[in-house]
Amino acid sequence: MRNGQLKPGYNVQIGVESEYIVGIDISSERSDQLTLIPFLDKLEREISDKYNSITADAGYESEENYKRLEENNQLAYIKPQNYNQMKKKKFKKDISKKENMIFNEEENYFICAASKKLLYKGLKIKKSKSGYEVEISVYESEGCNGCELKYKCTKAKGNKQIYFSKNFDRLRKKSLENLNSEKGIVYRVNRSIQVEGAFGVIKQDLGFRSFLLKGNRKVKVEFLLLCFGYNIKKYSNKSIQNRLKTFLHKVNIA
Repeated sequence: MRNGQLKPGYNVQIGVESEYIVGIDISSERSDQLTLIPFLDKLEREISDKYNSITADAGYESEENYKRLEENNQLAYIKPQNYNQMKKKKFKKDISKKENMIFNEEENYFICAASKKLLYKGLKIKKSKSGYEVEISVYESEGCNGCELKYKCTKAKGNKQIYFSKNFDRLRKKSLENLNSEKGIVYRVNRSIQVEGAFGVIKQDLGFRSFLLKGNRKVKVEFLLLCFGYNIKKYSNKSIQNRLKTFLHKVNIA
């Protein structure tokens, strides 16, 4: 509140299909990363059919979430956290980024802009808040001293190092490939229209700005009733517009 006071807050999750809210959950997690798997588990318990794909915003990206979808035979359409930066010229010209280095997969080393090798040094294990363990590969330059490009590449006093998860990198590339396909573009645009649109209607059109009740269970019931009302209103509007059999908004793909 910026005045020393605290208010109870809730992380509201919704799943939308064909413009209808098909699932909700209330979480105390501050970030969205740790809410996806519990939400999907809850959705599968309550809905008989399993979705073939999941489309989500960048806030849900993590190796743990990617792996869960892969193991569950669901296609990931999750936007990378650096998606917007990746498209900029500044990112593509940044020689410090591993994405802009050459990787020799067979011999397991990177080649930097100065044509020096970054050699594999070993693995580190990083554990998430949920207990999921990520294997981090460590690479280090064979020598940065005297390199004219060092000031553009690293602020380290010693040699340039790279830390990344190969499994996360593999899963991110698969998700990005899905997103950039024609179907992925349609899903990505519809996620923005349908999910953000649902929140927009609830907050702006229905004037719902804060919960009246407190506690996860009571808040969930309150929000569930609100979503029932939203779905009835959505059904009525689609019926009037003769769009009951419309599942996705059309997207012009240039």
